[in-house]
Amino acid sequence: MDKLKVPTDLPEPLLSPNAKIVLTKRYLRKGPDGEPVEDFKGLFWRVAYSIAREEEKYEKSPFKVDELARIFYHLMVEFKFLPNSPTLMNAGTKLGQLAACFVLPVGDSMEEIFDAIKYAALIHKSGGGTGFSFSRLRPKDSRVGSTGGIASGPLSFLKIFNTATEQVKQGGTRRGANMGILRVDHPDILDFIKAKERDGELNNFNLSVALTERFMQAVENDEEYELVAPHTGQVKKKLRAREVFSLLVQKAWESGDPGIIFLDRINRDNPTPKQGEIESTNPCGEQPLLPYEACNLGSINLTKFYASDAEDGIDWERLKEVVHLSVRFLDNVIDASKYPLPIITETVHKNRKIGLGVMGWADLLFQLGIPYNSQKALNLAEKVMNFIQKESRSASKTLAMERGPFPAYADSVYAEQNFGPYRNATTTTIAPTGTLSIIAGCSSGIEPLFALSFVRQVMDGERLLEVNPYFEQAIKEAQSYTPKLMEEISQKGSIQHMDFLDQNLREVFVTAMDIEPEYHLKMQAAFQKYTDNAVSKTVNLPNSATQEDIWRIYWLAYELGCKGVTVYRDGSKSTQVLSTGEGAKKEEEKDSQSRVRERPEVVYGFTQKVKTGLGDLYLTVNEVDGKPFEVFATIGRSGRSITAKAEAIGRLVSLALRSGIDVRDVVKQLKGIGGEHPVFQKKGLLLSIPDAVAWVLENRYLQGDMVDADDKSLDRPKCPECGQKLYFQEGCFVCHACGYTKCG
Repeated sequence: MDKLKVPTDLPEPLLSPNAKIVLTKRYLRKGPDGEPVEDFKGLFWRVAYSIAREEEKYEKSPFKVDELARIFYHLMVEFKFLPNSPTLMNAGTKLGQLAACFVLPVGDSMEEIFDAIKYAALIHKSGGGTGFSFSRLRPKDSRVGSTGGIASGPLSFLKIFNTATEQVKQGGTRRGANMGILRVDHPDILDFIKAKERDGELNNFNLSVALTERFMQAVENDEEYELVAPHTGQVKKKLRAREVFSLLVQKAWESGDPGIIFLDRINRDNPTPKQGEIESTNPCGEQPLLPYEACNLGSINLTKFYASDAEDGIDWERLKEVVHLSVRFLDNVIDASKYPLPIITETVHKNRKIGLGVMGWADLLFQLGIPYNSQKALNLAEKVMNFIQKESRSASKTLAMERGPFPAYADSVYAEQNFGPYRNATTTTIAPTGTLSIIAGCSSGIEPLFALSFVRQVMDGERLLEVNPYFEQAIKEAQSYTPKLMEEISQKGSIQHMDFLDQNLREVFVTAMDIEPEYHLKMQAAFQKYTDNAVSKTVNLPNSATQEDIWRIYWLAYELGCKGVTVYRDGSKSTQVLSTGEGAKKEEEKDSQSRVRERPEVVYGFTQKVKTGLGDLYLTVNEVDGKPFEVFATIGRSGRSITAKAEAIGRLVSLALRSGIDVRDVVKQLKGIGGEHPVFQKKGLLLSIPDAVAWVLENRYLQGDMVDADDKSLDRPKCPECGQKLYFQEGCFVCHACGYTKCG
């Protein structure tokens, strides 16, 4: 399909400037020189045609390939539906791996463990994320029968998985992301809960503890529960359930890790229990899968179905049509995808799980004038997802009549209960849509907005004010719009403190930090009620939230039927960029506690000569992974005092860089420091040795995105790819400016 001809009569995609940046950087096919070899129209036609072409396999299909390809093209370029990122990236290419998420088993032998590492590397290379349960591994200090040695336990192997992931880049577009899960009744559970209490540990993993019904009952009754060695079935010890639950709450309060999943609840909804127990989920937790399963995800943009004159303000007929087309699209993706391992191909084709979800929910509520934190919004959430669930299953039945049910249907709960037959074992999932929502120009998943207005800096230093379009329209209709007001709103992102604005406006246009934690969770539960798999959602908490608040959230998640929950207390991770001042203060306190990275045996770098008023400065900068790691400053023909100061500056800059301080922050602190002997040269005025060090680092690593020494916003960490703000939502850090996501 390298020479696929794009029909000239197809409309051009209407993309925002931000969407164009994201698509160009992450999705357009590149040539050997790294430059795009297709345009936006070509990208969407490549995907549409390659997925529609799978219809040729089915004699009963009511569509011709060209006809369906055009339908799929319009579905995507009108942003009514988008498939998950690997499908946009790889459909119609030689790689052809179109699934976003996989689960791999980790058995209790050295061979099985390292097979899982090898398989994970292949998946990461192909653009997917992986989930693992380490619950089968014998606990640390257990006897190893074959050698008579002592087992090192799940946590030691989890670190090996993390290191392996660090070495694998996903084609320059996606970095490997993992989920690590351990059952709450594993003997090493306390070590697992505390595994990420130091910044930088297991940075390629999200962690979740798998809670059982027995454990939750023990918490409720304040009882002990048993820890069982998985390799022998023997009870190793007992713990007080409430103490373990309290530790989970404490670590979630401190950093958000680990999350929790309700394992028994997940397995009650397992449609194919005869194939085994579900042990793990994908990296963001919304997709429970059997070992060697993969899932193909896609999301419907709810903003496109607003109709002021329709029931509930939603065009249900048009939504039904798009649900049916989306299910057909995702089922075709299964056939089109080239999976990394034969056993994955076999397992995926046996169950044919798909996960159709939504995005743009917060924007739809804005259009309807319904507050996110209201019972009316919860009722509508249930109605919308119930409709999508019902119609997606109807579409799956239609496909089963055309193509046959999924091969394992006879052994499924659907056959036992005389449902179906269905083409797909599952049809719905609420997945993260951080990057997809940038392309579609809508709010992410079912999350509320993080800010109504924010400032984005582009490469030439220009500041662009971005305002949510529905908020902008509403505030203009209220005759309250002024550029100065928008600028003020961008400072906090919220309007709740602006009493002079209309009360209804403030009630409708709430942001993540304006919403009570219980409503975050109730919204997740409302969508979960009619979702086959699970729901990706973060319960955002203010920095002032207590551990008791998190305890209540966890317990409410259990009572309301959620399959898992992720909480995030504003400012609790030092890597977060926050839109609120109190979180930033906590962040600054944590900066001084950053972990210093060890120096590798061998490092490479460069030495640059810079003329200063005190002599020639020879600045050596050594790098790790292309980033500055340490600095040595030597100045010629100067006295011992100057030499000592230069060495001190080098040592302190090195300590900062090795502690994870961003180079921008280092430059900000050094730039503009005056000295006794400033010197003019073609590079401009260099004021001092520290100013010269800043100049070298700025020109080498910031590449034109120059630092203003007075820019106080630089006190906060930024997106590692574009330097803009990161937000924690849908279980992961995401950048709204360039689409970067820490979870791959």
